[in-house]
Amino acid sequence: MARILLVEDNEDLAFGLRATLEFEGHDVDVAEDGRAANELLAERPPDLVVLDLMLPDVSGLELLGGLRKAGDRTPVLVLTARAEEADIVMGFDRGADDYVTKPFSTAELLARVRALLRRANGGGGGERRLPVWRFADVEVNPASGTVLRDGSPVTLTPKEFDLLVALLRRSGAVASRSELLREVWGYQNAEIETRTVDVHVAELRRKLEDDPGRPEHILTIRKKGYRLRA
Repeated sequence: MARILLVEDNEDLAFGLRATLEFEGHDVDVAEDGRAANELLAERPPDLVVLDLMLPDVSGLELLGGLRKAGDRTPVLVLTARAEEADIVMGFDRGADDYVTKPFSTAELLARVRALLRRANGGGGGERRLPVWRFADVEVNPASGTVLRDGSPVTLTPKEFDLLVALLRRSGAVASRSELLREVWGYQNAEIETRTVDVHVAELRRKLEDDPGRPEHILTIRKKGYRLRA
């Protein structure tokens, strides 16, 4: 388990990211601006910082620059909607260790978090071993991002894989559509009307259930959401 400081002023996105990282077993602190981030950096030094560049008081680049000038070498994963090459280069120049551009997949974010923590721990040993989940004849390996059915690879899109992992993490508990929209798709307003989740669930059933019309594992819970019965 690592202590992660998430610096993100978007409440919905911060909620989803915190839930995702906590499901992975990490201890997560959230700061909504630079002032709160600096306080948490001093009070509870993290093992990793996930930093949004667009903050309401100071920019993430200023925060990152100040961190490095003070001699703090904590790994920093920059998280931003900016995709221009100049912004990416500037982030690395200020001392960023890695960079993820919104919108991103949960699998990509977690892979980069794992890589940074592994690097900080000297290549391994300090990172928690991720579980391999199994249900029926399906095996899901979140570390490698692979899915096998009866020993054969199953091709899932990034969002299908993220959705499957989100359901598996809940160990049979129900996930509402709103929760899944925040966690998997990063929707700011997860109460909007959309069939995104339903369409992706249908695809998972088509690829992983014996009879997609009568699923035995990826179940609809009426008026509540979905659950995966392992």
